Amino acid sequence: MERLTFDLATTSLRELNTFLHTDAREGKVEAVTVVNPDGAHNIAVGLDCPITVEVVGHAGYYAGGMNKSATITITGSAGTGVGENMMSGKVHVKGFASNGAGASAHGGLLVIEGDAGLRCGISLKGGNIVVGGSVGSFSAFMAQAGTMVICGDAGDALGDSLYEAVLYVKGSVKSLGADAQFEPMTDADIATVAGLLDKAGLDHDPKAFKRIASQRSLYHWNADANQEY
Repeated sequence: MERLTFDLATTSLRELNTFLHTDAREGKVEAVTVVNPDGAHNIAVGLDCPITVEVVGHAGYYAGGMNKSATITITGSAGTGVGENMMSGKVHVKGFASNGAGASAHGGLLVIEGDAGLRCGISLKGGNIVVGGSVGSFSAFMAQAGTMVICGDAGDALGDSLYEAVLYVKGSVKSLGADAQFEPMTDADIATVAGLLDKAGLDHDPKAFKRIASQRSLYHWNADANQEY
């Protein structure tokens, strides 16, 4: 496999991203290593080819955002919006992730080995998110489709205004958001969790997780129900 290295201490981020959107898309290289990222924002955003990108260090905002087909690994931590609006492929964060990780992702797999901040998976639209640690408050807010597996704990208002996405949590949940509820785990749920843990490379008992899904009581407004927000 041909691999190129970009050193952001001596090469501009624009040059890296231009390469990923031109030469890499034309199949001239199969893998890219990025060293000395030093928290730069918008690393490997909007990739539309099956290339492998390894970011050695910490990434800033929106790393791997709008990803399609690429496999992106960040050996450190990531700032706000990692994997945001991802369509397919995989983004793997070896450290921690800040707010809004995987926001509005339509497809693909986002793996965060450490904790994730507030609003992880907000407005999820079909992607899969696996968090090895805990997630902050308002995670999966208005999540419409897709799956989240949380191996640690969850903060306040998990799954607030949840639609058809399904959440699995191993640890404690500080509180559920409006219209979210715990449901019994089925054999199909256990198989789903086991499959995603395997893809994420995390070792947990899938039977130890709890299922959270929508009550579907907010799908249609009922003026007589005295609903509160």
